[in-house]
Order: sequence, then C-alpha cells, then structure tokens
Amino acid sequence: MEYSEHNRGAKLLTVVDLFAGCGGLSLGLEQAGFETVFVNELHPDAMKTFVMNRPNSPIQNTKYQVLDILKLTRKKADLTSLAAHLNKQYKGIDLVVGGPPCQGFSGIGHRRTFEVTKEDIPTNYLYREMAKVVAEIAPKAFVFENVRGLLTSRWTPEGEKGEIWKDVLKTFSRITVKVNGKTLSYQIGYELVYAKDYGVPQNRPRIVMIGIREDIPVATSSKLVGNGLLPQPTGGAPDPYDLLSDLVDPKWVPGGSTLIYPKEARSAFQKLLRDDPITGKILAKGSPISDHVYSNHSELVMKKFQYMIEHDGNIAASMKTKKFAQRLLPEKWGPGGPNITATSLPDDYVHFSQPRVLTVREWARLQTFPDWYQFNGKRTTGGRRRAGDLEVGDWTRDLPKYTQIGNAVPVLLGEAIGNHLKKILGVK
Repeated sequence: MEYSEHNRGAKLLTVVDLFAGCGGLSLGLEQAGFETVFVNELHPDAMKTFVMNRPNSPIQNTKYQVLDILKLTRKKADLTSLAAHLNKQYKGIDLVVGGPPCQGFSGIGHRRTFEVTKEDIPTNYLYREMAKVVAEIAPKAFVFENVRGLLTSRWTPEGEKGEIWKDVLKTFSRITVKVNGKTLSYQIGYELVYAKDYGVPQNRPRIVMIGIREDIPVATSSKLVGNGLLPQPTGGAPDPYDLLSDLVDPKWVPGGSTLIYPKEARSAFQKLLRDDPITGKILAKGSPISDHVYSNHSELVMKKFQYMIEHDGNIAASMKTKKFAQRLLPEKWGPGGPNITATSLPDDYVHFSQPRVLTVREWARLQTFPDWYQFNGKRTTGGRRRAGDLEVGDWTRDLPKYTQIGNAVPVLLGEAIGNHLKKILGVK
C-alpha cells in the first residue's frame, strides 16, 4: 500500500506486535517509550496475559487484536484495510515486531519424539506472513527475532545447513513499500545476541534482525552490532541471589504459596522489579505478591534437591535417574556471567537455597518481568502438550504460565532494542 506521512507532534512511538506471546518484547519497548497499537497472538491465554497487563492501551479495543495471523493476511484486502486504518489513525506506524513460532527450529521445542521434517510444519513459514504485514504497513522499522537454531536449520535432513535462515533473510530483504510516492526498501542488519549482555540474568541467545526503511538516515558500520542497527551490549546481569533473595520465604511448604513479600527489596535489581507503576514506590515487605506458588514435591525429591544444594549442584549416584537433568541455580554466577537459559520447563533448575524448583514469579524475574506483571492460564502442563502432537497433525498446544514466560523475549533486551531504535528514528 502507499500512504503519506505527516508531522505527528510529540507522542509515543507506535508498534505493532505480531506473534506477541505474553508480551515481553512489547513491555520492553513500552518501557523505552513505544505504545503497542495492534497485537497478534494465536493462543488465548497468552493474548489474555498481554491484554490484561495494558488496561489503558488501544489494544483494549478488540479491533486492534487478532488471534490467527492468517485471518489477517489470507485476504490482501483485509490487510490493506487494516494498514490504511492504522496509518491514518497514528499518521504512520513506527515499528512492526515479531517472533514467529520457533518450535520447528529450536532444539528444545522440536522434540526428538516428533518424526516430522521442518518443511512439513506449517508454523515454520509464518515469517512470510510477518513480511506481508511489514510490506502493507510500511513502518519506519521492523524487528524479527527467533531462536539461535534458525541460523543452522535445514528444511529436510538432506538440505543445506542454514537454508531456512537464507529464506528468511531473502524474504525480508525483498520487501518494498511506497511512502510519499517513493518505492523504498529496508536496510537490514542482524546478529546473534545474548540476553546476558543486556542486563538479563540468563544467557539466552536469540537471532535478531532489524530493518530500517531506507528514507531513515542510519550511520551503519560492520564493526558495530548488527551493522549498527542493534544496540551495543550494556552488561549488568545480576547474580541469582541479587535477583531472587527477597522472595525467599522461610515458611514455604510444598504445594503452598507465599501471598506477601517476605522481605524488603535490597538489591537495585529487586527494587527495579518491585517498582509499583501506579504509585512509583518500591513494594514493601508485606505487600501482596502473585504467582509465588510452590510445586508439591515429594520428600524424596526434596531430599535430592537438598543434597544438590549442599554439594554444589552434584547429585549422589543413588539418587540419579535416567531422566534427571536438573541443575542447581547458583547464588553467584561463575566466570563469564549467566550460563543458563530459561525455557518452558519449570523443573529445569533447583533454587539455590531451598529444595524446590522456581515459582512462576521467580521464573518471570529471570526474564526481567516486573512483579506487577500478571500471567493468565494454567500454572504448568505435561511436556508433550506444550508442543502439540506434530506426528498426528495436532498443532494445538497448552501454553501455561511457565511456557509463556519461557517463550518471551526478555523485557530488558526489548528495552535496549527500543532505546536504540528511538535514536535511529530521531527521538530523544
């Protein structure tokens, strides 16, 4: 489509979030000064999480929400109509972001029990739908993010290593848009980034591609991250103790929950996550806290976890099982900083001081979600239900709270990207 831009005056930058999940990327961008004006997310629980945390957002109006992106892109007239409406309403959209489902590219998500090639998984082609949306809306910039495995994935076992990424890159590189009568393409840069380099307390590698419309001047350099289109690392990832120690409740019991903060915030990071956006104050000891619910571990499991705590994460031979793969979350990171990646599995890590796995609230902190952020849906579910059953063509799946959080873009990484894009787009 073609549209004409006008001076918008002082207002928030606008973002359209596709495949938004529970909203980690959007929240980071919002903290940097963007406003989400349209959201797409297939799973109802994740969509509800996204919407309920934004009570004053335009997306409270259901016309600015869509579950299945194919319902938006299948008919070009529908997409053209939406793009025209958004561009008229906001006098041009600044940013379109998206992280199409990655279960076919992730070594974790594409489970070994599924004998299905990547070219047979419909969700593996949704990057093309994102490209269609970018081409119609013609934003000043777009952000595509996904798992590291996308860089080396093949469509079939006999295919060429990295062929899927080549297709993704080609698809976005070919986008052209019309603005003020001119046909424009996008300057593109990409990089494999590590969340720990942007203050996030986990490693979490992600491939991030950024496109800047060619009428936006950018000083790029191959020596910079993503050719200058991605932010330089900031560091500052907190140790687990500085992240979680204020949530340690000495009265916890398996299967129980902690309903109020058991301690005052001590570290700067704890204060950051306990900042109340309504009052602007740090939530004090005794204030309500949500999603701090404990798994109902058996005595045998707790004994195993306690042994790990007392023996630097090691496990006695008599306690080992074939499926045992849990690691002890340390109080302090070793050399090199965070060396973990929070995924969708709540029992991946054992707490550094209590014989239990992390709660949803603690899991959310690993992704730098603030404590006021709420999550909708089941707490957890069976492993196979988290990915559907690809062998029989069942693409539906549960998306419990742990999985929503594990799938999210870390909030602080999103904020770093947002602050960098503001500079590129000429906003102070």
